[in-house]
Amino acid sequence: IDGALAAADGFRTAQALFDELRRRRQAVGLTTVYRHLKRLAEDGAVDVVIRPDGEAAYRLCGPTSSGVPEQHHHHLVCRTCGYSVEIEGPEVEAWAHRVAADAGFVDVSHTLEIFGECARHER
Repeated sequence: IDGALAAADGFRTAQALFDELRRRRQAVGLTTVYRHLKRLAEDGAVDVVIRPDGEAAYRLCGPTSSGVPEQHHHHLVCRTCGYSVEIEGPEVEAWAHRVAADAGFVDVSHTLEIFGECARHER
């Protein structure tokens, strides 16, 4: 599963990874794929985005310049092919903390994914 994720250039659903593993003639069940992805997500080894259709998609986390995966980042994701780019969002971070503080919330978290079409699928 990790090899199929590493070969992908963006986010892939569990079903797409399962199909790729079957194409590679690797004997693995779809339930095993979901279970492994869940564990990788809990360990922080994969990024998870919820696509516009509600399905989760996964991508191996890339290391930062220090060699340690980032703990929090955002993505631009192609809704056609899953290609993704990590983006910084200091304005989003400041806004989220300000809104939470104004409402009396502490220890907040958030996710932000921006979906569009990459240059390969641009109309």
